[in-house]
Amino acid sequence: VRGRSNGPHYNMENIGEIDEGFYSRQLYVLGHEAMQRMGTASVLIAGMRGLGVEIAKNVILSGVKSVTVQDEGRTEWTDLSSQFFLRESHLGQNRATCSLQQLSALNPHVRVSAHTGPLDEDLLLQFEVVVLTDSSLGDQKRFGELCHSHGIKFIVADTKGLCGQLFCDFGEAFEVLDQNGEMPASAMIQNISKGNPGVVVCTDDQKHGFSDGTKVSFSEIQGMTELNSIDPVEITVRGLHSFSIGDTSAFSKYERGGVVTEVKQPCMLNFKPLSEALLNHELLKMNDFGKIIRHKTLHLAFQALHSFVKKEQRLPGVRSQSDAEALLATVRELNAVAQLEQLDEDAVRNLSFTAQGDLAPMNAFIGGLAAQEVIKACSRKFMPLQQWLYFDALECLPQDDQLGESSFSAKGTRYDGQIAVFGSAFQEKLERQKYFLVGAGAIGCELLKNFALIGLGAGEGGQITVTDMDFIERSNLNRQFLFRSQDIGKPKSEIAAKAVREMNPQVNITAHQNRLDADSEGVYGYDFFTGLDGVAAALDNVEARVYLDGRCIQHQKPMLEGGTLGSKCHTLVVVPHLTESYGPAKSSSNNAIPLCTLKNFPHRIEHTLQWARDQFEGLFKQTPENVNLFLRGVLWYCAMRTGGQRPANWEDCVSWARCKWETLYNNEIRQLLHCFPADQVTSTGLPFWSGSKRCPHPLTFDPNNTTHMEYVVAAANLYGQIYGIKGTTDVASIRKILEKVHIPSFTPKSSVKIHVTDEEMQEDKKRGSDDAARLEELKGKLASPSLKSSAMQMYPMDFEKDDDTNFHMDYIVAASNLRAENYDIPAADRHQSKRIAGRIIPAIATTTAAVAGLMCLELYKVVLGHKNISSYRTAYINLAVQYFVLSQPSRPQQFQVSYSSIHPQPFSVRLSDCVGDFRDEIYEAVSHLQDLSKALYTA
Repeated sequence: VRGRSNGPHYNMENIGEIDEGFYSRQLYVLGHEAMQRMGTASVLIAGMRGLGVEIAKNVILSGVKSVTVQDEGRTEWTDLSSQFFLRESHLGQNRATCSLQQLSALNPHVRVSAHTGPLDEDLLLQFEVVVLTDSSLGDQKRFGELCHSHGIKFIVADTKGLCGQLFCDFGEAFEVLDQNGEMPASAMIQNISKGNPGVVVCTDDQKHGFSDGTKVSFSEIQGMTELNSIDPVEITVRGLHSFSIGDTSAFSKYERGGVVTEVKQPCMLNFKPLSEALLNHELLKMNDFGKIIRHKTLHLAFQALHSFVKKEQRLPGVRSQSDAEALLATVRELNAVAQLEQLDEDAVRNLSFTAQGDLAPMNAFIGGLAAQEVIKACSRKFMPLQQWLYFDALECLPQDDQLGESSFSAKGTRYDGQIAVFGSAFQEKLERQKYFLVGAGAIGCELLKNFALIGLGAGEGGQITVTDMDFIERSNLNRQFLFRSQDIGKPKSEIAAKAVREMNPQVNITAHQNRLDADSEGVYGYDFFTGLDGVAAALDNVEARVYLDGRCIQHQKPMLEGGTLGSKCHTLVVVPHLTESYGPAKSSSNNAIPLCTLKNFPHRIEHTLQWARDQFEGLFKQTPENVNLFLRGVLWYCAMRTGGQRPANWEDCVSWARCKWETLYNNEIRQLLHCFPADQVTSTGLPFWSGSKRCPHPLTFDPNNTTHMEYVVAAANLYGQIYGIKGTTDVASIRKILEKVHIPSFTPKSSVKIHVTDEEMQEDKKRGSDDAARLEELKGKLASPSLKSSAMQMYPMDFEKDDDTNFHMDYIVAASNLRAENYDIPAADRHQSKRIAGRIIPAIATTTAAVAGLMCLELYKVVLGHKNISSYRTAYINLAVQYFVLSQPSRPQQFQVSYSSIHPQPFSVRLSDCVGDFRDEIYEAVSHLQDLSKALYTA
């Protein structure tokens, strides 16, 4: 038990080495060093109502050293509206104690304890970070001064109804080591001039990505080698591909090559204590559709609310006009000092009307932001909030509100905190909703939590259907908080549905394990969709989103959509006939790596990793699949892709791996250099090997080189597996086998043509110069009946990045780094290689919680039936750099088309209206219009 904590506690193992299996996706957001710093931090979170438990959940999942939750209060009905770890059986019991076991189960690496006594100085001084929720302004000032004077990071978070507040004070001098968390930008150099200033021109295959004032370092430059050893220099951007540096006139002449890389600089921030910061009205403005005046008003309104509670010993009455006017009078008094030019008086009244409300989506959003600030305080990564943030979703309120105060009064139910904002009639409507949730991963778990708390589908006739074809993996546990270690290997949808029923036994939920695509339309067909009230998308790929969006448009159903990428997130609400749909998939071809770059001219680690992934797919998946098809008489000519020989034993597998190493890292490089020598020049007299073309060099196999042996071990084991031959990782025994392996001699051939561009490659493919002869050769070899009779079933492999025992990532890392060595590209460690080759989407619980909260605020509006598009929000947020943009969604696109056979005049067509039989006629009528045809067909 920490200090004076007088409640029960759970001892958990201390963090030593970072558990990469558990923290996998979060590590790609924070990095190892930041995680190590977090692993030493102790955090106090005061207040275990809905907002407090949301912050605690996210902080515990993030992996700090310890979390102490404090609350003197006892569970009330209103707590159940948003506190997901409290049950009806907990009524009357201490909130912190009742939440402790569930919080402790979230992360075995974090020690969690409960403190049920009051806050005091002795307690606070034991922590690196203190978070206050559900606190008085007096406590905020008093404890804020204490923390500021002792270097303790201090955070205040609060929600009242549809309004939220966040404050941070990280002390007099807080150093941020990495301001945005992005990978340092880098570019390859085309030329550097001698002059004052010297001008650096980068290759034109991509923009350099630097900004004015960025500091950069240089490496691998030939000629002007002085730049390779100087300290980081500040640049001035001249264009997308050029920038200037200091005086280079005394340096040697630039010859070729070189890489320029951003050097991130730490920055120092100064914070004021809360009592001083209250007077600062330069608030961080959340860019939300012109709410600057409202949020400055809320800064005064929250202070006035504290005064009201202190005087009346209660919050303002629900929908009480007299209390609202009293609160507004206090705000006006405060503004006599603040002197804001304008007050949003309606916002003050609505805050008063709804202050007794306690909403799960609001707590999810503010709780996600607050927990991210805790992570910043502990890790010194990302830009902290400076210092105030206000957020409101008052546009959620009913637009034609004629209900009296009695409709909003407490009913003694778990939804009282929500009824106080929206009324009992809306609560009944929520409970009757039929919703379809696609995806039970990170966002899906958070949405289901919110659905359970708000009572979606929890009444007679209501229903939630959730589908997800995936099974729970250990890497999911760090952000998919409904799952525990004992659930690994079980279906996500079933375990998530079970957890939701435990949160709210009234919820009607059905779990499916179907992939949503054309093959499942027998299950999710016309009858299914027409019976829905709406759809929520918690998907991890664009193609599935596009498909679901099309189904929603076809059946005229609203769709809530959200996604995350590390600390970034977005939300979109699609309302039939009112807002724009998700739309067709955007082509990603611009980001595709040219084939010739992969095959012959890599210059980034991403290129070598993709090449290694392609090698894996070709050798260990496609070839055995083709052989199996050959055995079934389906694809008979592909069997020779294996070379026509089957390994008889483990020694043959090692021999194959060693010969493959020689082919890839020696012979093919020698052939490339034979065709294009190191001193090759182009027709214009410029060096061939310059710019993005790195001149390679062949490798010589060394059994004492770790990477060389790692390739052989992984390749031999994988090769054995596709033939059903058991291998070993005993390096000593493998070295003995290698001593006997015969390596065929190799002589480069002048007849070999190597393509320099993808266009050359396509032209040769069109000519089919080699294909016909090769096919005839294969036909001849395969004509022998003995080949098919001797062939045996093979075992193709599907790439799995998260199993550290299957040799898949072992092969990718070794194969990629060896090719990187060929081309003098800096190697990547296993962690970085897994992210790139495995196409892993970085993820963190804080962002996921925030995006789900925003989606459910849009759900309120959809269920209320808001018809004004200005009520809805599309959000783009980056929690790392305090970037918040909430905007009005776009309206559906409209087109004018002429369809003379049924109408003599042009008429307007909305994409969302193109349904049923008439849609097909519209498609046919406008098919000759290239752009419109594609858009309408997608819809």
